[in-house]
Amino acid sequence: MYVRVVAAAATALLGAATLLLPSSDARARDVDDPPRMPAPSAPSAPPVSAPQVLAHRGASAYAPENTLAAVSRAAGLGSTWVENDVQRTKDGELVVIHDDTLARTTDAARVFPDRAPWKVRDFTAAEIARLDAGSWFGAAFTGTRVPTLARYLRAVERHHQNLLLEIKSPELYPGVERQIVKSLGDQGWLDARHLEHRLVVQSFSVDSLRTVHELEPGLRTAYLGRPATANLPAFASFTDGVNPSFGSLSTGYVNAAHGFTGPHGRPLAVFTWTVNDADTARKAAGLGVDGIITNKPDVIRAALPGS
Repeated sequence: MYVRVVAAAATALLGAATLLLPSSDARARDVDDPPRMPAPSAPSAPPVSAPQVLAHRGASAYAPENTLAAVSRAAGLGSTWVENDVQRTKDGELVVIHDDTLARTTDAARVFPDRAPWKVRDFTAAEIARLDAGSWFGAAFTGTRVPTLARYLRAVERHHQNLLLEIKSPELYPGVERQIVKSLGDQGWLDARHLEHRLVVQSFSVDSLRTVHELEPGLRTAYLGRPATANLPAFASFTDGVNPSFGSLSTGYVNAAHGFTGPHGRPLAVFTWTVNDADTARKAAGLGVDGIITNKPDVIRAALPGS
């Protein structure tokens, strides 16, 4: 969940039970309805110091970022949280892709050679659905598609995962916050269980986060960045956390953030990015962060027992 995980007291005779998580093989191609994973057993709580581990754009070190294959791979590695990016097509469809251009992670330049710079907002959903979003990563993923947000949400749900959803470049897509909130509601992600434990919306845009908070006050949000300590009280009025890059963090800053209470009555959480090696993960945990966003969730979990 989007707070530091609280440890359960161990009995004198029993050690902490091993956390049972759903698993799945990475897939070469997206599918509309990934198989439903068995519900995980109730997990034993990890130590107080263990931060949550979040798979950045899915398990993006092992499968094409922001695709259903990356979600599946993250599940197979035992990742209970995934992070993604949302943008909007020319005809108003929400799609999961990081860049505001299709050039880096699809074959748009080959399929549509005369439409540079291949901005997401200049293509219809049907046109984007034609693109190969996997072969750039490896031949095994040829044919992987850019998922719509609706398909992505269904895949995350079927793997019993939680979602850190980033509103990408909201200034390019007026009204996208309302549309995202509606899509979350349509897919069943705005009930009490999801709002309390399974969903956080983040953005680099303060205005976008304020809008989300006004549209759906029960929805937790996080600011991507490191506001000045003096500004944290203002941020705590509309956001539940701050998510800075690892290089910008210190123990003092993390402690300062934890000293303020967000709109849902919890201390401001701190999730840091993007940490991909064991030594840096241990340093981040030592700073007291609540979460670590990583392309390699297996590496980070192995470095932080109980995470």
